Amino acid sequence: MPCSLQLLGKDCNDIDICLADMMGVPFVEQFVAYLSEKKHIPVNKIAKIESNPDQSKHLETARTTLLGLELDFVNLRSEEYAEHSRIPTGVKFGTPLEDALRRDITINTLFYNVHTRSVEDYTEKGLDDLRDGVIRTPLPPLETFRDDPLRVIRCIRFASRFGFEMTSELRDAARNQSIQEALTSKISRERIGEELDKMIKDARPLHAVQLIDQLSLYDCIFHVPADILAVASAPIALPGSSVTACTVLQNILFPGLRSSVAVHDMLLSHVQHDRGTKARLFLAAALFPFYGITYKDRKQKEHYLVEAVIRSGVKLGNKNYYLDAIPALYAAASELLDGLSLNQDRFKTPSERVSIGLLLRNPKIHRPTSGSHWSSSLLFSLVCELTRLGDGEGTTECIQRYNTFATRIAELQLGETVDAKPLLNGNEVVEVTGRGRPGPWTGVLLEKVLEWQLEHPEGDKTACREWLKEECSSGRISVQQLVESTLGSKRPPASEGGISKKVKR
Repeated sequence: MPCSLQLLGKDCNDIDICLADMMGVPFVEQFVAYLSEKKHIPVNKIAKIESNPDQSKHLETARTTLLGLELDFVNLRSEEYAEHSRIPTGVKFGTPLEDALRRDITINTLFYNVHTRSVEDYTEKGLDDLRDGVIRTPLPPLETFRDDPLRVIRCIRFASRFGFEMTSELRDAARNQSIQEALTSKISRERIGEELDKMIKDARPLHAVQLIDQLSLYDCIFHVPADILAVASAPIALPGSSVTACTVLQNILFPGLRSSVAVHDMLLSHVQHDRGTKARLFLAAALFPFYGITYKDRKQKEHYLVEAVIRSGVKLGNKNYYLDAIPALYAAASELLDGLSLNQDRFKTPSERVSIGLLLRNPKIHRPTSGSHWSSSLLFSLVCELTRLGDGEGTTECIQRYNTFATRIAELQLGETVDAKPLLNGNEVVEVTGRGRPGPWTGVLLEKVLEWQLEHPEGDKTACREWLKEECSSGRISVQQLVESTLGSKRPPASEGGISKKVKR
């Protein structure tokens, strides 16, 4: 079985097991039966991953999970090709050397022989490349990449993961136009997305994005379907801005000696304790060339273009909340937080505490069930502003603006209020107002209850009931007007950090 991770002392949660003279599925069926019946060890169900030569998936794989480890069983293979074609006409049992030469990079050709308990290096390059930190293909790279163009992206993933250097021949092959065209047209977007997800979650996502840019692979990976691109609101920016944004994020999360102004700890509080948030932020930063660009679907509903990239370009879906959280990050950065400053008029009425509190509760900024947290939304907005500033003047002032805002959040103790529920629920609002039935108007009143809570942090339910009763009896809140204004509404209007009609506080 391949063993490069173990030789590097890295943790591994999956094992590839290569079989000399048996296909994976029949072997693993007997393997699972033996463990269950003879050893009484529970094993997960067997999954069969079919070969798909049209998408460069040439080998059938059997997969199961044992003791928390994912096991893939495949036979050693040799492939036959028609003249002038890299599509196999047949796959048969092969020798370990033939199998090793068909793999992506030399460090992945190292086998651990379970019988002799020794490492076998059939290409005679794997151990040296592992020792020297080199990413090299077993065969000439053009041949390896034509066999499966996804290997270009896998080379990036391993190079960024281990900090290894690609050979110049490999880099040239990765830039080859025919290889890039095959990567775009031949490889399923799911396979590309799976490799991208692993890169972004790994220890060096910035390095991965740098390699993607250096090898001119950005458009191949972050692909936009032609029909959506045709109706985009603006051209896509140069891919290099993805490197800039990821570099800015890297410098904020891992400040070095050059950092002149540190970012407020409150803005880093969530990302430092949640790996999923870090991955979402780096993927969002990698998508910066799509900043501010929208498109309309067939129903003329407007979406951010990053949504199309995640949904169709890399088909990550809502894995790690990518599809929900990243468009929300862009919406918050461009619509609500751009140029964020305590000096803005929107934070002066009805009061600073209420307006900031409502902003932080806006669902585009904070929705934990969809992967959005107010602190990471503010952090990403800062990344976007700094990326647009580049190396120009204003970066220190920009960071200080956000730090001042975060300091004020801490002083007002608003961080703890973001997830607070209204002191009164819908039924209690109906009871206080004397209105017979709840409706959309109830949600509007609950927004006013939240405003009162933010203005009166020491207030309790009894005080809130008395306030609401007084507002209604005095006419400052007219339930009848609320009912009439929300007729036909399915839900109350979402708070935009904004302001409702003035009421007595």
